[in-house]
Amino acid sequence: MSERPTAQELAEAIVEFLGGEVLPTLTDRRLRFRTLVAMNALGIVHRELAALPLEDDADRRELARRIRDGDVEPGMLARVKADVEARLAVASPRFLDRYR
Repeated sequence: MSERPTAQELAEAIVEFLGGEVLPTLTDRRLRFRTLVAMNALGIVHRELAALPLEDDADRRELARRIRDGDVEPGMLARVKADVEARLAVASPRFLDRYR
């Protein structure tokens, strides 16, 4: 149940987009330099994310298994809602704000 794309994959995709599509079109030297700085910063983020330990999602997997098996106990819906809210707070906070 790992989230896709990961933060590392997103950083890599942005660097590829900037380097492959945006940078070649820039003629303004200052903007080109700033884009290179941004690409370098994203490269650092990418490498730092790669060095982090993988997230242990055993609890989420167990919860999903129990729901699939029909083993739903009181409070489980609240746990699922809290998990979804936490994910949306990172991935799409504006979407989450509309439903609060």
